[in-house]
Amino acid sequence: MDLVDSKYIGIISPRLQKFKKVKSNLFNFRCPICGDSQKNKSKTRGYLYSVKADVNYRCHNCGASMTLSNFIKTIDPVIHKQYVFERFKDGHTGRGTVVEEPKFNFESPIFKKTIDLPRASEISIAKKYLEKRKLDATKFYFAEKFQQWVNSHKQTFDTIHRDESRIIIPLYYKKDLVGVQGRSLGPNSVKYITTIFYDDAPKIYGLDTIRRGAPVFITEGPFDSTFLLNSIAMCGADGDVGKWGVSDPVWVYDNEPRSREIVKRISDTISRGEKVVIWPSKIQEKDINDMVLAGHDVQSIVESNIYKGLEANLKFNIWKRI
Repeated sequence: MDLVDSKYIGIISPRLQKFKKVKSNLFNFRCPICGDSQKNKSKTRGYLYSVKADVNYRCHNCGASMTLSNFIKTIDPVIHKQYVFERFKDGHTGRGTVVEEPKFNFESPIFKKTIDLPRASEISIAKKYLEKRKLDATKFYFAEKFQQWVNSHKQTFDTIHRDESRIIIPLYYKKDLVGVQGRSLGPNSVKYITTIFYDDAPKIYGLDTIRRGAPVFITEGPFDSTFLLNSIAMCGADGDVGKWGVSDPVWVYDNEPRSREIVKRISDTISRGEKVVIWPSKIQEKDINDMVLAGHDVQSIVESNIYKGLEANLKFNIWKRI
């Protein structure tokens, strides 16, 4: 963790309830986004942590995840401008990467089975947003006041702060609703907020519809997964999909060779001996949704560029130099 990051963590720390320094690269406090637990004021499930040169924020209550820069912007836009200027002055870009999070223990929420919301296809603003991206609006829902709706199912947000409408992405397991992911409709530092209704539930979209005996495509986001047959999406889950019955995973990462985090994930996947899609050089778009909008036959491209082992390494080394 560099001096600028340490300095600005110190500057915002008085605004973070129950802030404490756990160790040199780990800070813990009550999440300012969701307010943390309402029943237990001693709960502190917000973490700032560093891995190598990057500092990230993660809440294990509401699922908020972002870089330190975006976290500071959420707390105070004025301080954020000062932070970005100082990072730039010291030769940094002010942009971090999302890195693998440390393991923490946290309590099991209450389990709920139903979703009492209108379909996104029934709400003009949500339908327009999804159809513009060629997404099936009937697969998703809409919450006019996201935080209020989440609290009606599981107490997550202590104070309703800047509540907003969100598209609701349902997470099912064995036909039961085990959680939701809320996608903001407009510019927001927190694009996705994930709420899981009980502790052991998988943070994975699409598990209820796949054929587990066949290859299963695994994308980074739920929207991208809807364009591929027999696919799921990781919504903050770890990489161990085998425990959920996926025996033949094919990992489909975004087409961003300049992203250190994506490069690391692909490298780790190849090292595990698992299949991965390496995008051909003719594809310029960064994710599947953009590829669909550009007119590409994504299913065919994906199926034609699956690699494993030595061949995967060779293709990967070419791809990351593009």
